Amino acid sequence: MQSFPMLINGELVQGNRSLNVINPATEEVFQQITCADESQFEQAIAAAKGAFAQWQTVDMQTRRDSLNKLADALEAQTGVFAELLTQEQGKPLAESTAEVGFSCAFIRYFAQSELPIETYQDDETSKVELHRKPLGVVAGMVPWNFPLMIGCFKLAPAVLSGNTFILKPPATTPLCVLKLADICQQIFPKGVVNIITDNNDLGHILSAHPDVAKVAFTGSTPTGKKIMSAASGTLKRLTLELGGNDAGIVLPDVDPKKIAPAIFATAFMNCGQVCIALKRLYVHEDIYDDLVHELSELANSAVVGNGLHDGVTFGPIQNKAQFIKVQEYLADAKDNGVIAAGGEVLDGPGFFMRPTIVRDVTDGCKVVDEEPFGPILPVIKYKSIDDAVERANNSVFGLGGSVWSNDFDKAYEVAKRLECGTSWINQHLNFGPTVPFGGAKESGIGVEFAQEGLLEYTQVHVINIAKQTF
Repeated sequence: MQSFPMLINGELVQGNRSLNVINPATEEVFQQITCADESQFEQAIAAAKGAFAQWQTVDMQTRRDSLNKLADALEAQTGVFAELLTQEQGKPLAESTAEVGFSCAFIRYFAQSELPIETYQDDETSKVELHRKPLGVVAGMVPWNFPLMIGCFKLAPAVLSGNTFILKPPATTPLCVLKLADICQQIFPKGVVNIITDNNDLGHILSAHPDVAKVAFTGSTPTGKKIMSAASGTLKRLTLELGGNDAGIVLPDVDPKKIAPAIFATAFMNCGQVCIALKRLYVHEDIYDDLVHELSELANSAVVGNGLHDGVTFGPIQNKAQFIKVQEYLADAKDNGVIAAGGEVLDGPGFFMRPTIVRDVTDGCKVVDEEPFGPILPVIKYKSIDDAVERANNSVFGLGGSVWSNDFDKAYEVAKRLECGTSWINQHLNFGPTVPFGGAKESGIGVEFAQEGLLEYTQVHVINIAKQTF
C-alpha cells in the first residue's frame, strides 16, 4: 500500500486518524491511509491565513506560472492518476483518463484569465474604478463522482485571484486529490494550498470557522443547506453546486434510432453519477415506444464490470451507501412502472447494477421526482409540449435541462421556458471551462467556470476619486 499524506503549511504530513479506502468494484480495502482530526483542520486554516498576506501581493504572472506548472505535472502523470481514480471511484479507465485531461484543461484556462480594473467613470470631475480583490482563505469541498476535476476547478480560480486554499476531498475517493498534494507541495509557497481529508465528519469546521472567507462546495442539496446554515454566522461567501434532476424533452420530429445514442450517453455517463446527467426523459407519444426500444437496446449491450478491465463501459456505483439508495429507487421503478431494460443488481463482489430503462412511469413517484444518482432513466410519455414543460419545471431542482428536435426554432423557444441554470438543445451534459455553469432553485447558488466563475472568488472594491484639490 502507498502513503498518501496530506499537505499542511507546505509539509506532507500524516493524519492523526486512520481511513480505509474501498475499491467499489471488489468491495475490498485497497488502501489504508490517514486523515485529519480537528487540530489538523485548525492547523490548515491557520497556515492558509498566514500565507494570505504574502500571496495576495504576488503578481498575476507568478500565479499563472504556478498553475501552468501544476497542469504540466498532472498531465505528465495522467496514467498514474487515471488508474488510481478508477480504483477508488470505479469509472472505466477511459473516463478516468478523460477526467485527468479535463482537470488540466480547467487549470490552464484559469491560468490565462485576467482580473482587469474596470473604469466606470473618468471625466473632469471624478474617476471611478472597480477592482477585484481576493477574499482570503477559501475552502473547497468536493464530491466522490469527479473528485480530481472538481478539486482542480476550485483550486485554480481561488489561487489565481490571490486567495489561499484548503481542499477537502471526500472520504470514499480521497486518493487522487491527496496525490495532487505531492505536486502542489513542490510548486506553491507554504500555506497557499493545503489538502486535508476527514472521514466525512469535519467539514463543519470549514463552514463555520471565522478565518475561512468562502466555501466552494459541490454535492447534495441537503449538505449544501447545512453549509449555508453554518456559514451564516460569519456571512461567508458561498458557491454551492448542488443536486439536480435534469429533464430532457424530446419532440416528435426526431429519428429515435439516431437520437438514442446521444441521450443514452448523457444519461448514463459515470454510471449515472453526474449532477448534470439527464435524469428524466419526457418523450412525445408518437415516438415513445420506438425511443424506449432504442434506449433499451443500448442498455442491454452495455458491458458492466471492473473499470480496469478492457471493454468495460459501466463501472460500479461508487460506494455501498449510494448502492443501497439506488436499489430503493429501482424498487420504486418496479412498483410504479415497467422495466424495459436492466433492473438487475449483479451477484458477487462489487456495487454493480445494469443500466436500467423504466417505461410507463409518470410524475409523482420517487424515481421521477427525486434524483437517483445512479444508472436508472425513467422515460415519461407526454401529449402536448406545454404539459411536458410544466412537468419538467415542477421540481425543486433546476440544474440543467435539454430539448431534442430537428426544428431549432421550436426547440429554442422550449429551451427558454425551462427553469434551470443551463438549457441544452440536441445535447446534454456539455460543459467546459469557458461556459458559465450554475443552478436555479435548490440546485445551487453562484456560478462556476468562465470569467463569471472566477469573479466568485473575489471581492468588489470600488475606488471613487474626486478630481479636486483643497
